[in-house]
Amino acid sequence: MFAVVKTGGKQYRVAPEDKLRVARLAGEPGQIVELKDVLLVGGDVPVIGNPVLGATVAAEVIAHERGAKVIAFKKRRRKNSRRKRGYRDEYTLIRITEILTDGKKPSLTAMPRAERKPKPAAPEAEAADADAATDTAAKKPVKKPAAKSKAAAAKKPAKPKAAAKSKRKTASKGKKK
Repeated sequence: MFAVVKTGGKQYRVAPEDKLRVARLAGEPGQIVELKDVLLVGGDVPVIGNPVLGATVAAEVIAHERGAKVIAFKKRRRKNSRRKRGYRDEYTLIRITEILTDGKKPSLTAMPRAERKPKPAAPEAEAADADAATDTAAKKPVKKPAAKSKAAAAKKPAKPKAAAKSKRKTASKGKKK
């Protein structure tokens, strides 16, 4: 199931467990907020409305943050006029918890999230790593021939240069025809 929600003047397509960055919302981190401007609820039978009656989207506030700084610099050349302004947009990071229809109310507590367990290392991979370590220890390093240094290349005798020809410009003293 998915929904299209309008918040902060923008529309977002959301599904449960999605994380979004939206314009600043009221609410503390860890609190559940309701988004009531639901424009579409999709699923087996999609419902369209402005807003859809009885539909809400519940989201958990993860954090309040500020965006990157945007600098507006105006200069009028030769007028000694400069104006510099900075602006940082504030946004809220939310996680969609549930999409509700038929006038149901969201649960006010955040749903516990299942923690991911680290994958155990495969025994075959460990054995292959151990074999590779013993193989490299048994091999002797191969010496490569030394590369010629720049100094050695510079000591080579230079080729004799051709005698410089004198170039003499001849100016025409005549009139253009």
